[in-house]
Amino acid sequence: MTTALLIIDVQQALCTGDEAAFDIQAITQRINTLSDRARAAGMPVVLVQHDEPEGPLQRGAPGWQLYEHLATSPQDLRVQKKVCNAFEGTDLQAQLQARGVNRLVVCGLQSDHCVDGTVRGALTQGYPVVLVSDAHSTVAQAGRTAAQITAQHNSTLAGLTLGAAAVTLQPAAALQWSA
Repeated sequence: MTTALLIIDVQQALCTGDEAAFDIQAITQRINTLSDRARAAGMPVVLVQHDEPEGPLQRGAPGWQLYEHLATSPQDLRVQKKVCNAFEGTDLQAQLQARGVNRLVVCGLQSDHCVDGTVRGALTQGYPVVLVSDAHSTVAQAGRTAAQITAQHNSTLAGLTLGAAAVTLQPAAALQWSA
């Protein structure tokens, strides 16, 4: 299988200040380790950025920029999206098809929004998905901690299937790729 690593919305506005995702330093460290290993193995790494018409995630705004502690490479693919599903209204599918990708590893922000939406979108496109159980996060809301919300999405998405495509969970340390 040809696998790509999707890193979703690890952007300044979601990683700093009052809206910083829970445990963002550890999450970013795991993502950086995954992306370093993926690049070394020749796997495509896709950096997805959310773009809103106004506010901190408006294209070009300081908060829209990728997180300053996120390790990137000029060879990484870039996708700009306007909705939670990174496949909707973008060229993500075309970029993946051009590289023969037929499996995705997903991590990033936020568990209950764009991570969830993109995982479900990947299934509708026929991709088996590995959701990195300890490399996505969100913020506390509605009386629930961010850790509870992330755990709920791990539980909800694990084993979700559509046709032959399914979601599996793995912690970052369990994912291995060879060069």
